[in-house]
Amino acid sequence: MRIEPRPLPENLPFLGQLPPLLTRLYAARGVRSEAELDKSLARLLPYQQLKGIEAAVELLVEAIDQRQRILIVGDFDADGATASTVGVLGLRLLGAAHVDYLVPNRFEYGYGLTPEIVEVALQRQPQLLVTVDNGISSVEGVAAAKQAGLKVLVTDHHLPGSQLPGADAIVNPNQPGCEFPSKALAGVGVIFYVLMALRARLRALGRYANQAQPNIGELLDLVALGSVADVVPLDANNRILVHQGIERIRAGRARPGLKAILEVARRDHQRITSTDLGFILGPRLNAAGRLDDMSLGIECLLCDDLGLARDMAVQLDELNQDRKSIEQGMQREALAQLKELAVESMPYGLCLFDPDWHQGVIGILASRLKERYHRPTIAFADAGEGMLKGSARSVPGFHVRDALDAVAARHPRLISKFGGHAMAAGLSLPAEHYPAFAQAFDEEVRRQLREEDLTGRMLSDGILAAEEFHLDLARALRQAGPWGQHFPEPLFHGVFQLVEQRIVGERHLKVVLKSECGAVRLDGIAFGIDREAWPNPTVRWVELAYKLDVNEFRGQESVQLLIAHIEAR
Repeated sequence: MRIEPRPLPENLPFLGQLPPLLTRLYAARGVRSEAELDKSLARLLPYQQLKGIEAAVELLVEAIDQRQRILIVGDFDADGATASTVGVLGLRLLGAAHVDYLVPNRFEYGYGLTPEIVEVALQRQPQLLVTVDNGISSVEGVAAAKQAGLKVLVTDHHLPGSQLPGADAIVNPNQPGCEFPSKALAGVGVIFYVLMALRARLRALGRYANQAQPNIGELLDLVALGSVADVVPLDANNRILVHQGIERIRAGRARPGLKAILEVARRDHQRITSTDLGFILGPRLNAAGRLDDMSLGIECLLCDDLGLARDMAVQLDELNQDRKSIEQGMQREALAQLKELAVESMPYGLCLFDPDWHQGVIGILASRLKERYHRPTIAFADAGEGMLKGSARSVPGFHVRDALDAVAARHPRLISKFGGHAMAAGLSLPAEHYPAFAQAFDEEVRRQLREEDLTGRMLSDGILAAEEFHLDLARALRQAGPWGQHFPEPLFHGVFQLVEQRIVGERHLKVVLKSECGAVRLDGIAFGIDREAWPNPTVRWVELAYKLDVNEFRGQESVQLLIAHIEAR
């Protein structure tokens, strides 16, 4: 692992009366003006720039006026679950009389609006189908819905293929010809924008002349959760959405279901951060879609009764524990497959398959292996009927969805279907094609990446001076977010004296450190440590990459280093 300085612009921008360290941190993350730090809702990009938004609003106004049955078709991850919930609650708030949702079971139907899902949907007798977090690649499914006489509104954020579906309206910032400046909206962000546009149209029609207009800002806690959990880039627009959602949660105004998940996870809502959304709430919600049926997660978020929501949150927590156990077993098996390979002989593009691996967990496995070996990784599971399902995770500088497109172009019929974005993708292929695909994928990675790209690197924001290890700075960094994808939480590095070291839990290394000059004594913790390497009583000095964090214990706050990398010196 290489620790490198995070690049800074030649000239630092003026960002108001900020401390120099914060100015430097923001500048290194692309902030160029003080206006970009304004996280008020008034700074959101206008919905009018979204291609297809007017046609979408016309469909929804007609559905509301004619009391049509609207069916939302979602996805089975946290973005899809929050988008489905926002769609149902938002349309009901805005006057829709009949709104229901349908989420495909990933093990029976796979992803998106397929013709098979349309058949299931028709049993509900809808008149308007609204996709959330899917649909842009559902050419056959939309055609089947249209043939059945349904109107179809596609809302999505994934990259389109060469052919767009023949829907009545499409809202997707990534569709050709869309001039919306932020291409990073999550699926939940797209449906939230549709609701903003719909409310504005209803207001213009005079629907709220004698009453207060509905407050769709009540849904921002869900928008924040789905956006962070889907790991979309936190550009200025997404940071506003996430910040506003976190503020609602901290103020105790979150949905009962979200409150219940926090309670079960033993997290204080007043102290929640974007990291908690991504690593505490998101996995519990995702566990339902990975192992069972995402309807449990959506019902928890829809629930207005805190007691019932707690019962569902407990079930989600139990599913997440099961998911962890399954994942750990799969990871052991994957590492056993790779044990005989020397790093220099390892493929640049890593493909692994085991017939007993769980379809719902291969994405997490691919992510873990990518982090360990610093190369694009695809984990495959048996999908039945002679097919394999793969989940891909990538490294910076390698667009994995485009790579799959390149493989498909060079080797027609090798891949049955694929989709995704730069850092994550999914695909299906016949089991007999797996060896040829693994070779073709490795060749594509080798075409784009060099050996030095696969060694892994961490970008550091520098070395903190001894006097900077204090609570005020740790609190300021926490408040300066939200941090996330493409707007990473500040990471620092330095050499420390290792005073104490011990394992807590199963794989966490708790340490006591002294700064290099010995002036400051600090606590630190490294999660998921390599038990073969640590603790190591012979080590006296270590180089760390770490985040400055606030630790609370028995009502007392103290500075703690969250260690991202530890190496003996």
